[in-house]
Amino acid sequence: MSNNEKNRILASRLLIIIGFNLLAFIMIIARLYYLQVYQSDKYKVMSDENRISTRFLVPPRGVIYDRNGEIIAGNEQDFQALLIAEQTQDVRQTLDNFKKIVEISDGEENKILEDIRRHRRFIPVKLKNNLRWDDVSRVMLNAPNLPGVEIDEGLSRYYPYADIYAHVLGYVGPVAEGEKKNNPLYLVPGYKIGKSGLEKYYDERLQGVSGTVKLEVNAYGRIMKEIERDAGKEGKSLTISIDSRLQKQAYEAFGEQSGAAVVLNVKTGEILALVSTPSFDPNLFTNGISYKHWDMLLNNERTPLINKAVSGQYSPGSTFKVVVALAALESGIIDEHTRYYCSGGLDIGNTRFHCWKHAGHGSLNVVEALKYSCDIFFYETAMRVGIDRIHDMAVKLGLGEPLNIGLDNEKGGNIPTQNWKKNKYGVAWSKGDDANSGIGQGYVLVTPLQLVTMLSRVVNGGYAIKPTFVKADGNTLQNVKKLNISTKNIEIIKRGMFEVVNGAGGTAGRAKFNVDGAKMGGKTGTTQVRRISMKERASGIIRDENLPWRLRNHALFIGFTPIDNPQYAVAVVVEHGSSGSGVAAPIAGKILQTALALDIK
Repeated sequence: MSNNEKNRILASRLLIIIGFNLLAFIMIIARLYYLQVYQSDKYKVMSDENRISTRFLVPPRGVIYDRNGEIIAGNEQDFQALLIAEQTQDVRQTLDNFKKIVEISDGEENKILEDIRRHRRFIPVKLKNNLRWDDVSRVMLNAPNLPGVEIDEGLSRYYPYADIYAHVLGYVGPVAEGEKKNNPLYLVPGYKIGKSGLEKYYDERLQGVSGTVKLEVNAYGRIMKEIERDAGKEGKSLTISIDSRLQKQAYEAFGEQSGAAVVLNVKTGEILALVSTPSFDPNLFTNGISYKHWDMLLNNERTPLINKAVSGQYSPGSTFKVVVALAALESGIIDEHTRYYCSGGLDIGNTRFHCWKHAGHGSLNVVEALKYSCDIFFYETAMRVGIDRIHDMAVKLGLGEPLNIGLDNEKGGNIPTQNWKKNKYGVAWSKGDDANSGIGQGYVLVTPLQLVTMLSRVVNGGYAIKPTFVKADGNTLQNVKKLNISTKNIEIIKRGMFEVVNGAGGTAGRAKFNVDGAKMGGKTGTTQVRRISMKERASGIIRDENLPWRLRNHALFIGFTPIDNPQYAVAVVVEHGSSGSGVAAPIAGKILQTALALDIK
């Protein structure tokens, strides 16, 4: 090959190399131009993210007020210590240093480590809340030894009435793993949601809208300054129908007794008081209840965690005689002049059914039967009316199904029918079942809320009011559905309930009152929780006070006032209280006298 040919090949190769280099240079210049000019905004944001920390702000939870504007669930200042794991090289060492300043139990430490393990390292984890100011001061003074630890100032839920409102309001608590939804607030350490009661039912309304704060941090994650803040929106407030003064009186009227009471405005259905005793302090749950307190509540035989007003299902006993009497009057089986004779006992098939008064009441009409609470009269009446017609009247008056007022675990009770027994037990309904149902025993179960609703629908003239926590605008039955019940028959029942309290020999005579002319009417009830054998009847029935608490009779009373123009109705159940007339009726009397004195509108 000649030298000229070699030079041509070398020159062409050199041109190719130069071309490739030139192309590569142009591509690099183009890429740099693209990144620095066209993509400058993107990388500026990425750079800011390295120095700017954006965090969610928890909005103040909506305040709950009673009908008079008094705060019953509010917020108070709360300091808590947080740990951001990515800002410390040794989580264990930081935690050990923190424990030297603020006490942390073994259980709390295990939860902290579990939270750190479950969450991404940039998400703050709560170390301790409800810090006192001296705790906050010590943490801030020891900041160099606590990398990743910061103090957060926020608001914590507070219930000024504590246990008095516990079963109505419920409580808030930290978000559990299974409760996490597509809500960024649920990742905020220590964020609380409604766990029960109205706090849970109205949770979305009370939560509000989260805010954000942008903070400039240094390479170690230490906050240098606040750049921008969006406070978000405070949760909406809520006003409920309960009067705190009446609520407090109803709760305290029980003393050491276990049970429930509900007070309604019979014209609007407003719940003016709803208590279940014993109760608990919902403030204990706000920041996570201790194992000790939880165990005490869980193992208390009087079940303070159960809302007996809506979840307690009880045999209504003689309070159910109001329903039976009205069903009989409406069906034409009896009228106000019909009389049955009570000798103290009645044989039905092979079984002897007893009246509470062993010597018997003699001949009675329906008003007298209600007044003296004669069992024989209502055995006879129930067998003639039949359980299906009794069922229909009971359901019409609000028994046998949940009333859906927004509280957890509301029960529907049970008002049986002939088909119900056949389907459930595979046996036919009997006359003995009718008799038992006639005095509110057997398969009949109700809640205190249902009992007061039933009474309200009777004494307001047969209007189907519905219990509600919503405060009414006005005090009228104008827009309430009228039930197809005879006014004359309702007046007969009301006359009987007047005599129960105010007539000579009425079963609730000890509870009567006269407040500026306003008197109470009502019906007592005492229900057995154990079966009395024939042997015990023969040898003498053991007195209630000589039995263990759990074997004593339940005590019930339903009452209303004033007689001529009823405004308030109450249902009281005292678990194992022995006597409706001696225990439940006086409690109801105190509550209704308070309602009259307050003149709640």
